[in-house]
Amino acid sequence: MDRLFAKVEESFDFSHLQEWTVEAGRPDSVTEEKLKVLKVHPVSRISINPQTMKEKTLKLIGRKHSPEQIEEAFSLARAVGLDNINMDLIMGLPEETIEDVRFTMKKLYAMAPDSITVHSLAVKRAARLNTMKELYAHLKFENTGEMMDLTADYCRRLGLNPYYLYRQKNMAGNFENVGYARPGKEGIYNILIMEEKQSIVACGAGSVSKRVYPDGRIERCENVKDVASFIERIDEMIERKRKLLED
Repeated sequence: MDRLFAKVEESFDFSHLQEWTVEAGRPDSVTEEKLKVLKVHPVSRISINPQTMKEKTLKLIGRKHSPEQIEEAFSLARAVGLDNINMDLIMGLPEETIEDVRFTMKKLYAMAPDSITVHSLAVKRAARLNTMKELYAHLKFENTGEMMDLTADYCRRLGLNPYYLYRQKNMAGNFENVGYARPGKEGIYNILIMEEKQSIVACGAGSVSKRVYPDGRIERCENVKDVASFIERIDEMIERKRKLLED
């Protein structure tokens, strides 16, 4: 990770850098060593994603981490001096009730992250909930306005204001994803990608580069998702981006 970050710093002009977010991701992958690497480089924002604080639900959806690991990862991040931490939640997970959401929000309230992104469950093609449907057919998936209002209330009490909103296909309860943040801690990338006004250079398997032209026209090019294929076809992937981004 240190070599990767050093290469990024070597390759781009950071004199006007406004945000460097790192998806710390699943709490069981977070270590003090990794967090210290983030702190050495100009990383300004990280995301630690519990999804829920209910252990039974985490096991149901195939997550390997425990609620205790979530709290430990968050504490480690604060201890090394990271002061802009986002946490992602998902509403509408199997068998979760309003009381489960309340339990999760109480836990997050105690940790006091700098931003919280509340997602409404949207089952993607490759997700465990979709590829192993037979295991979940008997379970109840429910997202309600009451649940969304509860998350909004806790975020407000934490001093987090709503700053972006977006929809995806097949979202539980036909609700939106909502981002809440302390003033000055908003995810700039989240805003720009939703507004479709920012060109994006995306590197890595499955990523999508986007060019926004002055007249508002948008063109994209995708990298293949399979990592082995991506490595094998790396010259082709680079050439795709070159054609998109160079005049």
